[in-house]
Amino acid sequence: MDPTAAAAPLLFPDNPVLVALTRGETIESWHRGAAIALDAEGRPLLAWGDVDRPSFARSALKPLQALALLEALPDAPDLTPERIALHTASHSGWPMHVDRIRAWLEAMGLSEADLACGDRDWPLDAAAVRALAAAGGRPGPAHHNCAGQHAGFLRLAQALGAPTRGYAGHDHPVQRAAMAVLSDLTEVDATAAPWGPEGCGIPALALPLWAVALGMARLADPRALAPTRRAAVERLRAAMAAHPALVAGPGRADTRVIEATAGRVLSKAGAEGNVAAMVPEHGIGVALKIDDGGKRAAEVALGLVLETLGVLSAQERADLADLFQPTVTNAAGRTAGRALPVLPPDDDEDDDDGLRVDPWDEAWDDEMP
Repeated sequence: MDPTAAAAPLLFPDNPVLVALTRGETIESWHRGAAIALDAEGRPLLAWGDVDRPSFARSALKPLQALALLEALPDAPDLTPERIALHTASHSGWPMHVDRIRAWLEAMGLSEADLACGDRDWPLDAAAVRALAAAGGRPGPAHHNCAGQHAGFLRLAQALGAPTRGYAGHDHPVQRAAMAVLSDLTEVDATAAPWGPEGCGIPALALPLWAVALGMARLADPRALAPTRRAAVERLRAAMAAHPALVAGPGRADTRVIEATAGRVLSKAGAEGNVAAMVPEHGIGVALKIDDGGKRAAEVALGLVLETLGVLSAQERADLADLFQPTVTNAAGRTAGRALPVLPPDDDEDDDDGLRVDPWDEAWDDEMP
């Protein structure tokens, strides 16, 4: 093969625009993406864009991966709701997160040195970074946003009688156990899925969006699962609902959604514009991906999906208005525009520009603070 030959272009079908940003009253830019919501039997409630394309869901998979530990240790007293929540978390790096992870490691007879997630990342929360730096601190492995998941993986290694060293490897028993759960719940062979190294070192798996949504739907409605797995799902959901600040951190999207809905919606964001969510009251699982990886756009798109599904109360919509329709401010703090959800046109709808900005009913604007 001629190494100087031009690589063939990658061709992607256009996903619909899900989020638009305005400057003044004019659209300045937009984000395309795909989203799907399913029930536990795989029936679609909405599907926008290419939901078959393999996509790295990143940390949005953490609630599904956490089931392996809960099934391995159904009665272990050390597996408290706080630790379960941290095992699903992409935490902000505050002492409330770091101290709990360090205590968990100590209880296992381990230390931060046993975490494979690295020590190069500062906390996700900018205020936590400033506080750590002001105290003369430097980030350690427990500050990594995935440290809670890694602590849980170490506990799983102990439960399996497997070596703790190398637990992040694709073929390690810990990762194989997590992939077995994913395979069962998503109906996709996770061990055969395309993969690459996560930012924290574990295998990042590329799965179709529909498969991620199906897995989340079965967390939302576990009635068809085996009793042991159903009990694990119920523990998982209860822990996330009881400790939303440990799932992410104060002010962050997952924490705010769980708090505002009192656990009626349990969301989990992943890097590069991913979000997965479950709505237990309705037995719904959701997965979405913003093509360009935009975090802000993913949060707005989650609001669009939840609004379209009709699962938010008026009070919840009001409480989350600044998250799901945030204002864009300039350096002086003045409003310069807005980030708006865009409802994709129906396939049979004649819509020349394909943009229907602000799908919320008129009451939404009345609820804006």
